[in-house]
Amino acid sequence: MPTLPTGIAAAYIGAMSRATRSAFDDVPPDGFDEDENEAPSLDEAPEIDFDFEPGAVKAGTEIIRRFWTTLPTSPGVYRMFDHKGDVLYVGKAKNLKARVGSYARGQAHSNRIARMIAQTAAMEFVTTATETEALLLEANLIKQLKPRFNVLMRDDKSFPYILLTSDGPAPQIVKHRGARRRKGNYYGPFANVWAVNRTVNALQRAFLLRTCSDSYYENRTRPCLLYQIKRCSGPCTGEISSDDYVALADNARAFLSGKSNAVKDRMREEMQAASENLEFERAARFRDRIAALSAIQGTQGVNTQGVEEADVFALDEQAGQFCIEVFFFRNFQNWGNRAYFPKADRSMSADEVLASFISQFYDDKPAPRLVLVSHTIEDAELMAAALSSRVEHRVEVHQPQRGERKNLVDYAQRNAKEALGRRLADTASQGKLLAALGQSFGLDKPPRRIEVYDNSHISGTAAVGGMIVAGPTGFMKTHYRTFNIKSEELSPGDDFGMMREVLTRRFKRLAKEAPRTPREGDVGEPQAAAEGQAVPAATEALPDDPDAFPAWPDLVLIDGGAGQLEAARASLAEIGVIDVPLVGIAKGRDRDAGRETFFVPGRTPFKLPPRDPALYFVQRLRDEAHRFAIGTHRARRKREMTKNPLDEIAGIGPTRKRALLHHFGTVKAIERAALEDLAKAPGVNAATARAVYDFFHANA
Repeated sequence: MPTLPTGIAAAYIGAMSRATRSAFDDVPPDGFDEDENEAPSLDEAPEIDFDFEPGAVKAGTEIIRRFWTTLPTSPGVYRMFDHKGDVLYVGKAKNLKARVGSYARGQAHSNRIARMIAQTAAMEFVTTATETEALLLEANLIKQLKPRFNVLMRDDKSFPYILLTSDGPAPQIVKHRGARRRKGNYYGPFANVWAVNRTVNALQRAFLLRTCSDSYYENRTRPCLLYQIKRCSGPCTGEISSDDYVALADNARAFLSGKSNAVKDRMREEMQAASENLEFERAARFRDRIAALSAIQGTQGVNTQGVEEADVFALDEQAGQFCIEVFFFRNFQNWGNRAYFPKADRSMSADEVLASFISQFYDDKPAPRLVLVSHTIEDAELMAAALSSRVEHRVEVHQPQRGERKNLVDYAQRNAKEALGRRLADTASQGKLLAALGQSFGLDKPPRRIEVYDNSHISGTAAVGGMIVAGPTGFMKTHYRTFNIKSEELSPGDDFGMMREVLTRRFKRLAKEAPRTPREGDVGEPQAAAEGQAVPAATEALPDDPDAFPAWPDLVLIDGGAGQLEAARASLAEIGVIDVPLVGIAKGRDRDAGRETFFVPGRTPFKLPPRDPALYFVQRLRDEAHRFAIGTHRARRKREMTKNPLDEIAGIGPTRKRALLHHFGTVKAIERAALEDLAKAPGVNAATARAVYDFFHANA
């Protein structure tokens, strides 16, 4: 059993960069009192009273009992595995022996815990020096392994920030996401990228700061269009002095740091002074800048007077589903909010779900000084200590009872209630649409997973295939996939060949990652071979979690007519997949929406009634696939258009590429340069110069 002493555990935790703190409280889920240091006695036989096979639960209990006998009483993290080696649950404990022993006693378990015990085939343990380290390690493992019996935070994308740089020739204001490696001041987090874009645009009008890259800035000989439309002060060509531009940047920092009223007061004074001096154009510029700052404050919704820096978490529960609304307050300003819908068993309490979510939330982002919550967090002090260990300040986790803080939590909770209500309504409508679609296409039951495929290219160049996925909750964007068309045998514009390649790659990988078991009554391999049929891939094995989103599609929609459909059917049959329903969607005359013709194998082509909700649903699916494929194609084409040949040379990184371009000016000049001239470039040694020369003269 590995033991992680203080320091080593922290390093181990830090190495698992994408993991999180989940947090079941330290009190075992079955009511076992773990406060005592003594381990529980397991002499009594387990008494199980659940809707499960008694043998399965008893078998799992015996497995846990065998591991329990050798456990220490120190803090640590434990993992439960099923017979396939998949992680069922990750938990922490301040006393491993006491905590694991609570599972082996077999008394007063909930159905969720009983299912988990019944499926347990093995366990692993890591001891830590403190309970705080155990909490951090547990969270990292949950985020990495995604056990089905833990609360899972579904959306773990990083939040955007505003960056005001301090490492370039003139401060630059840009949106930033990811690691904070660049020198400068970071402001945020913002709830979404639209809030950042809106704020940056307003700050441009208010402070006239540049947003261009350093390379663009350094190569300007005259001001760009942003200067002409009064969105930049033109520091690149000296339209503003260096001192005046630094003053503008300082004003922007003051505004973003919460001193917005002081900045606006100074601007009003300068506007009044310019007006009194009859400098009306200058006064008008200050007027417009004040209006831009007011627009930023007006779009921030509720702001605070006494809470400088805080994140507010409020949870609402309806119909067995949870919604957590998160508000971000920085520098007395509201930087937006976002609703989350974590995956959690409906038997779990709201307190437990909220605690687990908050622990996971701060895995890849720093916690503010104050975290306000709507429900009681039993281990609030432990969570605060864990969050404080990741940042350079003390973090407080607090459930307010009165005052402005309570008003902020109530406001967030109203938003959570409304967001969950909208989601439930959308889910009900989505369920009706799926049922109608299944009936229209002759499916046995409403589809739970729909995949839609489309290709995009220009005369065969930069060809990509796109797959979008829809399910009971709408578009499942985390399941979207793109396929760069790689085959060199395809003629330019061969849509049929592109579709064959996309579907072949998709379903070959799917059959490997999620193999299916034979369905009773399917055509067997000898009979199929004799009849010239492909052997069916059979049915997907039922997951242990009935609410899990299926890996195999219940319906595949192809953007195209009979030819595209036949190409899709043939490509799937070649790899043994013949039981996935396929439907081709041919655009109507003049490509008008509402006149689509549907092609289903074995059926005469047909149309849906013009006002059929299922028809509108299909149009939405097709348009989303079209949008996704075109967007991916444009991104690939843009990358290829801006690709630099120097990127293909081994040993040429950004620094040496910049040195070569600064020395020679263009790639063409580098290509024509002699070996001796290349070696004279700053930062380029003889080996690098030889590599560059050989790359451009390999076929000479």
